[in-house]
Amino acid sequence: MPYVNIRIAGTLTREQKRKIAEEITETLERVANKPRSYTYIAFDELPDENWAIAGKLLDEDG
Repeated sequence: MPYVNIRIAGTLTREQKRKIAEEITETLERVANKPRSYTYIAFDELPDENWAIAGKLLDEDG
């Protein structure tokens, strides 16, 4: 059973999540021969203050 966890800085719309879930499910079905009903996808949306790149939080200027 595939379990896909998507962590993203910021937020996605419901429609964006729906499209992403559909495409990931289709890919797993086509490439890995996994039935659609076996694929679970979770979205974790985190505020920019909870992500850092190159030593800076994403919500910091510069």
